[in-house]
Amino acid sequence: MIEHLHLPLIMLAALVAMASPGPATLAIAGTSMSRGRVPGLALTGGILTGSLIWSTAAAFGLAALMLSHAWVFEVVRYAGGAYLAYLAVKSARAACSAEALNTRTMNGSLFALYRKGLALHLTNPKVVLFFGSLYTMGVPQDATPAEFALIIGAIFTQSVIVNGGYALLFSAPAVTRAYIRLRRWFEGVFAVAFGLASVKIVTTRLS
Repeated sequence: MIEHLHLPLIMLAALVAMASPGPATLAIAGTSMSRGRVPGLALTGGILTGSLIWSTAAAFGLAALMLSHAWVFEVVRYAGGAYLAYLAVKSARAACSAEALNTRTMNGSLFALYRKGLALHLTNPKVVLFFGSLYTMGVPQDATPAEFALIIGAIFTQSVIVNGGYALLFSAPAVTRAYIRLRRWFEGVFAVAFGLASVKIVTTRLS
């Protein structure tokens, strides 16, 4: 098993995943662009809540499984590595594509947008697989509840900054135009980062 908690590694991998275009970020971008800052932030609030739920479930669920079944760690580790490799390929294909950014706009009241953001994240099972891969990459087998709480809190804080920042930035037309213009470069960076994270997971030295 991993001997020491690697919080910086976990945070870096989580940052790349949060910043890369996916269902949540595309919904935030589309809603903020078409409806404005406040609706975008309402949707973001729901997504953040869903992310916190999945993160907590993955952390403590994985911890309980690892204590009773050590082989679970290996299964989740390689599954997570494969998923990150898939994200790397997906980002690389997007970087090579000239298609426009396909955002998604959500409508309704502020509370309805919050509920839609929550549902969007809770109904995406890939999120828990991603969190599982994060924890197997940087969490030791004997991690304490306090260490898991630290990871959950740190990732949630980072998620607030990144996703909230998307809602604020994409509500500004100039920023939106700049991102769309540089989209393929961003995707290329995400592809490399996901690929490196995948390799890191499957080659981590265990004890």
